[in-house]
Amino acid sequence: MPKIPKAMVPGHVGTKSKEELRACVLGVTLDRVIENLTSRPDTGTEHAEPGARDVIFKGDFKAVNKYFYENELGDGLPIVPPTREEIESFLRFTDRDADEVLGILPAHNRAATIWSVAVNGVMAGCRPQYMPILVAAVEAMADPGYGVEHSGNTPGGETLLIVNGPIIKQLGFNYTQGALRDGFLPNTSIGRFWRLYLRNVAAFLPHKTDKATYGNTWRVVLAENEDVLAKIGWEPNNIEMGFEASDNTVTVARYTGGSTVAAVSGNTPEMLLPYLTEQVLKHHSWHLIFTTSLGAGSLRPLLVISPILAETIARAGWSKADVKRYLFEHARFPAWEFERYLRDWTIRGVWNLAEEVRLGRMPKLFYESDDPNRMVPIVWKPEDYMIAVSGDPLRNNAYVFANNGFIGYPVGKKIEVPKDWDQKLAEAEW
Repeated sequence: MPKIPKAMVPGHVGTKSKEELRACVLGVTLDRVIENLTSRPDTGTEHAEPGARDVIFKGDFKAVNKYFYENELGDGLPIVPPTREEIESFLRFTDRDADEVLGILPAHNRAATIWSVAVNGVMAGCRPQYMPILVAAVEAMADPGYGVEHSGNTPGGETLLIVNGPIIKQLGFNYTQGALRDGFLPNTSIGRFWRLYLRNVAAFLPHKTDKATYGNTWRVVLAENEDVLAKIGWEPNNIEMGFEASDNTVTVARYTGGSTVAAVSGNTPEMLLPYLTEQVLKHHSWHLIFTTSLGAGSLRPLLVISPILAETIARAGWSKADVKRYLFEHARFPAWEFERYLRDWTIRGVWNLAEEVRLGRMPKLFYESDDPNRMVPIVWKPEDYMIAVSGDPLRNNAYVFANNGFIGYPVGKKIEVPKDWDQKLAEAEW
């Protein structure tokens, strides 16, 4: 609805006193409301989009990139021109029909098709053999549980893709030193593909439908170190998402930020985990809105730990579940501080833990006494924590991702490779 009437409140309500807000509403907004209700809005115009297989431009590499940039079809970096020949090379790596619809993507309600996946895969610089992962990623994007419609929300959360299964080694993903760093083709180009698809199909464009205050640009794909996981007896992420360890999977979740935790020193879990716990708390503040009834316990923090930390913890007999239990029991705020975040700084109407528990909207553990200093967790249960193992095997570092709750909830999808996958891989040029 390009011509929908609007009545704006000047500035931001969160930075005004009650008196200032009242003056703005009565002096500016109210007149506009009346004007909108008593006049006929301009007629909107529809802009016809080209067909899926229409050739929209012809020219050399520079001309194509100029056209794509000026028409908001690129991300500011050079794109690979999506010629029909290149698109067809991607379609050979899937058994699915090019016109199959994987889902409808709000807010513009465009159909996500196999064809459009191939087009954007070409543009992002992916190799054709990445096509099965791209398809699974878009299936996750279209899953209502993920919530793609929130992609342009104010905190500027960005999606991380986690890959598991034999496909990690088959396609040459980096999962050791430099994990989450660009420079490795599958990790880098597939991460870029996700953002391009959000722009070109889901229609999230900066200064228009993408209203992030500060952006987190596309993230490099994270691949788990499954060799280390097998060695220490920890389950990989795909099992935690409900799949088999042998399945190729992609998991997507949106995070508002993250940070390296350097020099996590110690030779026992009891020495290592307090520091990691403290860092989890430091990166989750306003996110507590997703723990209250507003988010119905949807907060899913992610902790990525390097192999040497995982091995040290496992050597003491601790499982992944043990680590999650520790985080659940120790990553806690005093009840008064928990409520202050919601009441004073995020301006939420829901902030009284006692009332939320009484109404049955939060677990009883959030109100076990009237003591304002009682410690309450940031998630509802230990299983809400996500733990992945990746990174430099000789460094004692970790990485904390601050989750965006139901505005980007973790969703996993199985990667379906074509029947003649091994043959096609062998025949691939590189």
